[in-house]
Amino acid sequence: MGGLLTAAPIEFAAAQDVTGGGVLLALPSLLATGLLTHQAELYTLPKGYYGLPSIFLLLALMALARIGSLEQLRFKSPGEWGELLGLDRIPEVRTLREKLKRLCQQAGQAALWNAALAKQWMTQEQQAEPVFYADGHVRVYHGKQTDLPKHYVARQRLFQRASVDYWINAMGGEPFLCFNQPVDHGLVAALREDLAPWLEANSAISAEHQQRMDADPQVPRFTVIFDREGYSPELFEELWERRIAVINYHRYPQTDWPEEEFREEEMELAGGVRVKLKLAERESLLGRQKVKVREVRKLAEGGRQISIVSTHYGPEARRLAALLFARWSQENYFRYMRQHFSLDALVEYGTEAMPDTAFTVNPARRKLEAEVKQKRAQLKRNQAKLSGPSLEEPISGPAVTEYQLQQGQRQELIENLQKELDGLILQRPKTATHVLVKDLPEEFRFTRLLPERKYFLDTIKMISYRAEVSMASIVREKLARSDDAHALLRQIFETEVDLLPDATQQTLTVRLHHLTQRAHDDVIRHLCEELNATETQFPGTHLKLIYKLGSS
Repeated sequence: MGGLLTAAPIEFAAAQDVTGGGVLLALPSLLATGLLTHQAELYTLPKGYYGLPSIFLLLALMALARIGSLEQLRFKSPGEWGELLGLDRIPEVRTLREKLKRLCQQAGQAALWNAALAKQWMTQEQQAEPVFYADGHVRVYHGKQTDLPKHYVARQRLFQRASVDYWINAMGGEPFLCFNQPVDHGLVAALREDLAPWLEANSAISAEHQQRMDADPQVPRFTVIFDREGYSPELFEELWERRIAVINYHRYPQTDWPEEEFREEEMELAGGVRVKLKLAERESLLGRQKVKVREVRKLAEGGRQISIVSTHYGPEARRLAALLFARWSQENYFRYMRQHFSLDALVEYGTEAMPDTAFTVNPARRKLEAEVKQKRAQLKRNQAKLSGPSLEEPISGPAVTEYQLQQGQRQELIENLQKELDGLILQRPKTATHVLVKDLPEEFRFTRLLPERKYFLDTIKMISYRAEVSMASIVREKLARSDDAHALLRQIFETEVDLLPDATQQTLTVRLHHLTQRAHDDVIRHLCEELNATETQFPGTHLKLIYKLGSS
């Protein structure tokens, strides 16, 4: 009711067999990733029982425990989850929804939080030469709140009503930043207007790399890697003028190169995997502007050649190939987040008006383009029939007359189709490709889904994913199969624990129950040793966390 001067104190009591308590092993990684670093600067809550750190921590632990929505929290024990947070219970769904509403009432706050975290992550992961991956993620919308524009969903091979987010990720797939687009104009526009300018203004450069840039004008400030959707020689040239290099697949490769040019190269992909590929390299000119680029080709099975183009003249061919092939780690990130972190879930019902400055595709132009395409197809079919089989064998007079009549009618149809096509083509320059959303006819107008709460929870999920990845890197050190790291962590998060607070020693021991395999127990002991070395204190207390396995 707002009568408390401060939030309820965090006090732990001894507890045994707390279901799903293994998720507490992620707490050091969550704090190191920045879960509570900027929250006090950007967010506040009115006086109440639940403090701000407890709400943030609960949301992050829910993500790691694979609780995909607030409503699913109804089926979890509030008392046991409260024991994990040092409270008598967690807030009920209605209360938690109200807290989120207050946290997300100011538009743009989540974007500021994500940007602050992205700067922190890029500084921590500073490389000799920065490399970023950019791609769009289509979120399909099946509701009836608004008629969103249709987008092509590659994973479903369909056009669906959806919104688009553009992401910047690291080479291993770890997310940095997300941009939500109320109206999508494609990856080229997103790179030109949002992604590259943000990276240019906020990416950190090491002193060593700055020295290389000063000494060699061919060394870029950073490199952006993306798929064929972003192919644009004009964009490549614009970015290089700002010393931003690109690596991209060649959308329109010319004739195949002789196989004698290809040499076998050994290269290292993401995760330390080493492979041997046959590669060749030339200098090429792209587009009407004849933009100069490096073209690297990989000789695949069956003689197929995969072409890569880049404005980066620094690394050797195999390095360029490794960087582009590592782009699949970003695709794997999207798939993993959809499956395990409910990335595409709708978290808030409601819409808001589009900005007055937002442009969208003109429906009149879209209809005109469809008609042009249809007329061209009809014209091509009839021209093929007109120039098709002729009367070569001796045939009766009536058959010849009927044939000549059909051909005459077809010729007349072709002439009419050509006139209609020419008229449609003349209309195209007079019909704008894009118009303001507010100027659309009433039947084509649409609103956007409320973005703030979605952006806020997506940022929580980014932090949770990064925390899981950092734990996976520790687990892989002792695992025979490195691919099992995330599966083992999910099993750990579901495992029961005992909580043993010690007020005298100011410690909180989290004792994890044994798993089904001794080999996994050995891995967990190693993980506990690494986590204990961080000497992490539980937020809001002076209790140092100590992790143990069973009675060890």
